[in-house]
Parts: sequence; structure tokens; C-alpha cells
Amino acid sequence: MGMFCYQCQETGRGTGCEYGGVCGKSEELADLQDLLIYTMKGIAEIVVKGGLDASMLKDVNREVLKSLFMTITNANFDDDAIIGQITKMIEARDDLRNEIGEAELHDAATYEISSMRDMIFKASYADMTGREDKDVRSLKHLILFGIKGLAAYTYHALQLGKENQELYQFIYEALNATLDDEQTVESLTALVMKTGQFGVTAMALLDAGNTERYGNPEITEVKIGAGKNPAILVSGHDLTDLEELLEQTKDSGVDVYTHGEMLPAHYYPGFKKYNNFIGNYGNAWWQQEEEFKTFRGPILFTTNCIVPPVSEEVKERIFTTGATGYPGCTHITAAPDGKKDFSELIALAKNLGPPVEIEHGSIIGGFAHAQVFALADKVVDAVKSGAIRKFVVMAGCDGRMKSREYYTEFAEKLPNDTVILTAGCAKYRYNKLDLGTIGGIPRVLDAGQCNDSYSLALIALKLKEIFELSDINELPIVYNIAWYEQKAVIVLLALLYLGVKNIRLGPTLPAFLSPNILNFLVENFGICGIHSAEEDLLNVCS
Repeated sequence: MGMFCYQCQETGRGTGCEYGGVCGKSEELADLQDLLIYTMKGIAEIVVKGGLDASMLKDVNREVLKSLFMTITNANFDDDAIIGQITKMIEARDDLRNEIGEAELHDAATYEISSMRDMIFKASYADMTGREDKDVRSLKHLILFGIKGLAAYTYHALQLGKENQELYQFIYEALNATLDDEQTVESLTALVMKTGQFGVTAMALLDAGNTERYGNPEITEVKIGAGKNPAILVSGHDLTDLEELLEQTKDSGVDVYTHGEMLPAHYYPGFKKYNNFIGNYGNAWWQQEEEFKTFRGPILFTTNCIVPPVSEEVKERIFTTGATGYPGCTHITAAPDGKKDFSELIALAKNLGPPVEIEHGSIIGGFAHAQVFALADKVVDAVKSGAIRKFVVMAGCDGRMKSREYYTEFAEKLPNDTVILTAGCAKYRYNKLDLGTIGGIPRVLDAGQCNDSYSLALIALKLKEIFELSDINELPIVYNIAWYEQKAVIVLLALLYLGVKNIRLGPTLPAFLSPNILNFLVENFGICGIHSAEEDLLNVCS
């Protein structure tokens, strides 16, 4: 076995990737990512056992977030970038260890860089060998993968100038717990729920950062065709990178399009002032290879969702920044003042042709919590009159598996008196379908990116208040959520913390959940997998 990874939905054979990842990462890269996480655990142990205050660890905190983000599925495929981050974090770890003096510490906090290969082995396989109780191991990985998603959203908030020291302190607490052999199923279960609690905190922080800087999303019609100018395509999730690029391209004759999870940028008032911000090009992340060929211009990856490019021609047009990376692609780093120089992309775009139009028309979105609250009276009247009988939350991720066609079929067959609430790239399975409206309300209400699932929770809580219900689960809302990577894990844990029950999760259940832990989630939260669209629709129609 050259590696072991089961952190994403597409994991090999539904059990774990052992000889290269389905995502495209090599065995060597998987090992290096494991070692980077192992180093983060060592830092966490030093912080916790040394009684260090996260508020005093400003630079370390930020690098820990970046390190965790770099290991999320489809974020960074560059061995050299991961090695560089390991080296940087070992130096930070050793500096912290020197601050606390003598203490009994785990190998993760003490290993030397000269023994990297041995430590990679320990980091990669120590908790896969059956040494730990499988339920304890399952819970530790549920926490770890949730923390990766938590770190991603906290990192995004940081780019917007938003920080919460309690989030950093909790990340250290949770990572340290994954090293602790004395942890029990009971203590780790409590920590899982606490992870969900801080997931809500992180998403609220990011929501505040986005809306304070760019305004509250509003109902927007987004073009999906193509113009005649040379252009740059922006993928990932980071709005600050998009803002910088738009500032540098205005009046340049170069247009900017969004791709994948960047689509919701069009909903923010703050981006509507840019005349060269044209529309959205393409679909969800997994279709990017063919769509990048027809786009013809440079592509900027601001965060995860990179699919290893097959053709050299596409690879030469890919640029990465932040936590992302791919070998052979140009990486844009920030200057000491935090600014990024995108002049190389702009120059390249001017030498390339305009995008080939692959579709035309438009899609409507912008139904984040403030916009839906503004429509509250209309929505409530529709519910009271029976025009809207059920809301169906179909948030989450898209993916390559043929089984995900289920979500298109499910949306198409929903009764006409149902409304879909969505966020994340799962929307691409149905956001271009003509599902009509109910009293002027579109039957697909897109709240935004995956992190904007927070909006869906706020909408549900607002409806609970309006209808004077005692339990959020009394609302006419059902949940059918698709997941792919670790940001979806923290969204799920956040929903569980908020008390949401009876969530359908698919297209497969996480491989890192042991039978006993899965059974616990079924018994206590009603989580279940998907079946056929016809069978699962019975739950909506009942």
C-alpha cells in the first residue's frame, strides 16, 4: 500500500485510495500532506500543553490555516509547495517548543526534519493499522476533516480582515485531541458537536466579511454566454482575489468570467460596478478540462477544485494563488503589503482569443438570507396558502460519479409546489433547468457558495421564528445534501449542531465513518443515504 486517503466522497472503491488518489494526487503527495497535518498536530499539542494563548500567535495561526487548507481535496498538487510549508511549520513548531521548555510531548511535536521519511510513515499509517479502536479512529477523522473545512472558511474570512481568536484556540484543541490516546468515544463525540458549533462561528464570520465588504447578495440574472473580448476565468472561492483582478483589468480590454463556485460573486452589489465582469462560464469543477479548452484564456485558481490538467496547452494557462498549487503552473504570491500582481495573466489574455460560447442565456441567483428575509412576507403567504408545500435543501458539492445524475432527476421530479434551497456547486445539477416559479418566486433559490449554507440555516431559523415553532424540524423543509470534500463535512457538522435532523447524504456515505459511528448518527440525527429518486421523493410528498 503506497498511501491511504479516504477524506473525500470519491475515495477508491468506497473504502480508501491506496495507489494514487482518485483526485489525481500521487502517493508521494499524499504522504507529504499527511506529514504537514502531523506537524500541525504537533504545533497544537505544544499550544495546548504549554497553555499558550492563540491571540499571541498571530503569524503561526495564519500559517496553520493555510497548511490545513493546502491539504483539502483538489487544492494543492505541488510537492515542492507542501515541502516548503512543512519546513516552515517545523521551524514555527520548534520555536514554540522552545518557549514552553521541558514537557512530555508526542512524536508529532519533536521529530527532526532529517527523519522525514520515517515520520511520513508514522503520520500516514499510525492510525490506520488497527492500533486504535475503530470508532475512536472514525471520530478523530470526522473531527480532523471537519477542522480542515473549518480552517478553509476561517482562511477566507481572514482575507477579508475578519478574525476570531476563539476559532484558532479551538483548532488547536481539536487537533491536539486527535493525538490523545486517552480520548474516548464519548469525549470525541462531544468534540464532534463542538466542531459543528465552531463551524457555525466560522461561517458567520465569513458571511459578515463578505457582506460588509461587498453588500448583501441580491437577486441577479447572470449571463452564461461569451463576449468578443479576450478574457480571464476565475475559479475557486476567494472573492478578494477576484476583486483585485477586476481592479487590475478594468479599462484594459480584458473581460473576467467566473467558473464553478465563483458564480455567486455576481450576486454581490460590490462587484456590479465592473463593466468587464461579464458572466459565468461553464459548470461545476469536474468538467473544467473541456471547458478550459474552449475558454482559451488564462485561468486563475483562488482555492481548491483543481482537476489535474490533461493537456499541456491548458496547463500553461493555469495560474494558482493562496493555498492552491499545481506543478508547472505559475503561482501568484502576495507582496509584503498583501497585494497580488496579476499583470502576467492580463498580458497573456491579450495574446489569446476570446472564449468560445458553449451555451447562452442566463441563470438567476442571489437568494442569501438578507434577500430571502426581504421576501419573507411573500414566502410566508405562499406557505400559508399552500402554494409552497415544502422546501427542499439540496446544497453541497457536485462530482464526477454517474450516480450524481440522481440529483438532476430528483429536482426534475419534485412536485410543482416545492422550492429548492441550494448553495455550493451541487446547484449545477439543476440550476439551468426550467423549473418555473411559484407566485413569482423561482423554484430554485441559490444562496451562493458552499459556505453560504449558513444562509440556508438562517432562513430556516427565521421561518421557525415566523411560524412560532418550537423545533426547527417542524418546518416544511427536507434535506437532501450532496457532499464531496471536507468543507462539506464542516457544513454537515454545523447543521447537526443547529439541531437539524433527517438529512439525506449522498451519493455515498463517508468511508471514514465506522458502522457504530454511522449507526449513532442514524439513531440520534436521522442521517441516511440516498436510494432512487422515486423512492426518496416519497419523503417530500408525504
